[in-house]
This record gives sequence, structure tokens and C-alpha cells, in this order.
Amino acid sequence: MKKSTLWSVVLLVIVVFSIPITNAKSNPDKKKSLDKDVVVLLHGFARHNAAMSKLARRLDDAGFHVERVGYGSINKTPAQIVKDISKQIDDCCATHNRPVHLVGHSLGGLLIRAYLQENSIENLGRVVLIGTPNQGSELVDRFRNKWWMFVLGPTAKSLGTDSESFPSSLLAPYYPVGVIAGQTTHDKNEHLLPGKDDGLISVESTKLEGMDDFIVLESGHSMMRNDKGVAEQAITFIKNGRFSRP
Repeated sequence: MKKSTLWSVVLLVIVVFSIPITNAKSNPDKKKSLDKDVVVLLHGFARHNAAMSKLARRLDDAGFHVERVGYGSINKTPAQIVKDISKQIDDCCATHNRPVHLVGHSLGGLLIRAYLQENSIENLGRVVLIGTPNQGSELVDRFRNKWWMFVLGPTAKSLGTDSESFPSSLLAPYYPVGVIAGQTTHDKNEHLLPGKDDGLISVESTKLEGMDDFIVLESGHSMMRNDKGVAEQAITFIKNGRFSRP
């Protein structure tokens, strides 16, 4: 079996077995603490809001009130997903007077950008995008016509780098945003994704016009949401508007 074919099958298995078996709904970690800044978390493609539980705990320990927003992504369009998360974000943040920050992993970051493009939060704080393909995914370009991309549905197919893609439809941010990219030294996909990347998303793809700060951390794509260093940098940006460096 060719390496590219084997990689495709492995990716499909990983994604399919990551699909939530129940519909994801808004899942606040604790009773609302109106005296704390709020952080809204959005997970990535084919995940459940429980996927952000470790990051949620670290944010909670740092003194934030955390809300995890969940959504289904298989066989849904970006517009359908944005509609789903918009209601959840509106509901969870309506009673808060403290700043509301948003943190998204992978597709979750694009959804945050789409939400803020169509909606405003009066007390909006800062935004952190983790491993988000802001310029689109080169792998989607490469595998767009594979049968398993049709199985994954319209949102997966919309994540390419072309001018009609979901990432290309999003405007530059009007809010403070920090971007965290991942980089792995154990890159077995060099023949598929040349250059620095986290195994799925290139470092270059995560960059965003108008971003306030940018940092590359040693981590694979999926594990960025659980990485302690990623959490620490996200917390630092939310508090200070900049990432920390030696």
C-alpha cells in the first residue's frame, strides 16, 4: 500500500472514531461565577466538547469561569454549525458583565471567527486560536476528491486553501487575537505536507492577517488541546494580550 493511501486510511479511522455518539450541547463546568472573566472553549472537527476538558480545568485553575460549547460537524455545513454555536454562545454569555474571551482549537478557531464576524459581544475580551487553519488546509486540497472526504461531509471539504473555502470567507479580526501553531519533530508526513507543521496543519496556514501575537510550540495537532505549554500560553495571552517568551 502506498504511503499516501495508508495515511488517508489512518486519518479516516482516527476521525471516524472521534465522532461523538451523542449530540454535543453547551456544557458549563461550574455554576456561573459572575465575578470572573469568562472563557468560551470550542473544540475541533469530529470532536465533543469533552475534548476540551483538560484545557478547561487549567483555565478554571487560573481563575476563569469556563464554558465549553459543543457541536456536531460530520455532514453539516459551516453555516449550520455556526448557527448551532451562535445560540450556545449567546445563551452562555448573556448574563455575564465581565469580559468574555474565546479559545478555539483547529476548526473551533474558524467557528469563533465566523461567529464574531456575524455577532458582537459587548464585553468581548481576547481570542486565542490553537492550531487553526486560518489560511486553509493543504491536505484538504490534496485529498478533496477522495471518497472518504465525501464521508466526512461538506465542512471537511470546505477547509481548503481556495478562494471559495470556509477559511477564505472570513474577514480579518477586529478584536485582539493570538495564534498558537504546533510543530512536531517527528514529521512522517513531509511528502504530504512540506515544511513545518503539527502533523495536519502547516505553521504557515495558522497565520492570520491582523493577529496581535504568534507563537510556535512543540506539539502535534490533536494533542495541542491537552498540552500544558499551550494552556499556559493561552492563559498568558488572555491576561496580557501577548504570549510569554524567554
